[in-house]
Amino acid sequence: MSAVRSTMASWRAEKPKETVVVECTEVSGDAETGEHGDSKQRAQHKPRILTWHTYLAALGLLAIILLVADISETIAAHILRERDADDPLANWGKPGTGTEELSWYPTDFLRDVVPVPCHSHNDYWRKVPLFSAIYAGCTGVEADVWLREGDLYVGHDKASLQPNRTFQSLYVNPLVEILTHQNPTTDFYKGNKNGVFDTDRGRTLVLLIDLKTDGPETWPWVMKQLTPLREKGWLSYSEDGQFHQGPITVVGTGNTPFDLIVGNGSSSYRDAFFDAPLDQLENSPYNSTNSYYASVNFWNAIGAVWWRGGPSETQLEMIRKHLREARDRGLKSRYWGLPGWPIHVRNFLWEVLVGEEIGMLNVDDLDAATGQDWTRPGTF
Repeated sequence: MSAVRSTMASWRAEKPKETVVVECTEVSGDAETGEHGDSKQRAQHKPRILTWHTYLAALGLLAIILLVADISETIAAHILRERDADDPLANWGKPGTGTEELSWYPTDFLRDVVPVPCHSHNDYWRKVPLFSAIYAGCTGVEADVWLREGDLYVGHDKASLQPNRTFQSLYVNPLVEILTHQNPTTDFYKGNKNGVFDTDRGRTLVLLIDLKTDGPETWPWVMKQLTPLREKGWLSYSEDGQFHQGPITVVGTGNTPFDLIVGNGSSSYRDAFFDAPLDQLENSPYNSTNSYYASVNFWNAIGAVWWRGGPSETQLEMIRKHLREARDRGLKSRYWGLPGWPIHVRNFLWEVLVGEEIGMLNVDDLDAATGQDWTRPGTF
């Protein structure tokens, strides 16, 4: 064994080391093939080209996505059809339905609607003003009113005013029709105190009238057009310092002049009330004999609530102060201008305000406010 090791050591020492030099030359086109069929390695690298297998996989994935989307759309359409079948507003305004003049009201329209203290902000923007709100359960609706050519028109701005969209056609006349059905004259009933909601007939519906034109000139027209409701005894009123609730409570805001609400002092009777400034109630004349709502723009009075989802401690203390001042005066507190997005911020703020016992939750999304449990995580 020692001899073999000696021979191998001698061989390693004597064998010269070879230096291998590899020359690379640039080639063009496909790899060249040697005489024995071996391919020489390219000196330059080209981008990988997608194979037909990749394209086939991508097309398959796209087909699956389209199939899922189609199935989802079909399911959604089916659900909507099922919902519309029970929705009395689905065919609103169509010929033969009796809704062409916006006066149709079936006696069982609100048979299973639970009223909730929320205010339908900019109600006239709904697909069916007034009816959409009360069908959702809202106990407050809002109409922006403009005096033009001897009549009151409803719309957000001048460009949206239409001849057939008046205060009477959208609100006064339908309310008279609704309450007439709710208060029939029969051998069994001869009253006039039933409200619009079948499940809570003693609940009042707040009609907030936002004057957009000159207040002293417009307000007398509002009071005149409320006559059909007044004559039936369906308006809430205050007399001798006592508030008497009726099926409809009229509240003036916007350019509504407070002095016209209060009157000249010759009579303590009034059947319309003021929307008091929620952030200015301390040491003010506003109380339940002259006001009903107490409202303010949330952004201006409280400040911004950003992505983090809720008011700060300072903001929360201000909210509590506002709500406490309103309750002490018998007024319904309301914030408008609440953030509508992100949804989780809006929902959390709703939850905070309801938890703090806000008088009326101002909402734009009726379904989210009244038809879903927006306090449940993941609802949206």
